[in-house]
Amino acid sequence: MNISKQKQQEAFKVLGTDFGYTSPMRAPRIVKVVVSTGVGKKRDKKVLEVIADRLSRITGQKAAPRAAKLSIASFKVREGDIVGYQVTLRGARMYDFLDKVIHVVLPRTRDFRGIKSTAVDSMGNLTIGIKENNIFPESAEEDLKDVFGLAVTIVTTAKDKNEATAFFKHLGVPLRD
Repeated sequence: MNISKQKQQEAFKVLGTDFGYTSPMRAPRIVKVVVSTGVGKKRDKKVLEVIADRLSRITGQKAAPRAAKLSIASFKVREGDIVGYQVTLRGARMYDFLDKVIHVVLPRTRDFRGIKSTAVDSMGNLTIGIKENNIFPESAEEDLKDVFGLAVTIVTTAKDKNEATAFFKHLGVPLRD
């Protein structure tokens, strides 16, 4: 079962009695998905281009560079240096990406037993940390030298952690207690 607008609209019927929704607009829904990665101490332009290209291939959208806001001498970071890349997905790309992450990528993760329910924060957002980009089907096997991790944050309109957890379980996200 894939994640779609239809499944989100069913959330009003399924979760409405538990949380007292009076209108379908009160039911939680997914607003956006933010995929981000840090580049660490990699300063080589070629490596930064490879990371941006792979993140773009994984998400289907161009990755935007994130610059350092402050200079920190102990980390050898200057203001304006690229410290990471970020992609914000909305609409059809968001649903396609979520479907791929939940049904293809997470089952390919080594020793995967589900996402801890502590990954849902108090504002109703779910953040999934992925240690290696190799588990995505778009990453080629010969690209093993430049492996990086990324974070997938699913932003919802849920009011609290309990509501968001019930909503994610309804959508089919493999949460464990």
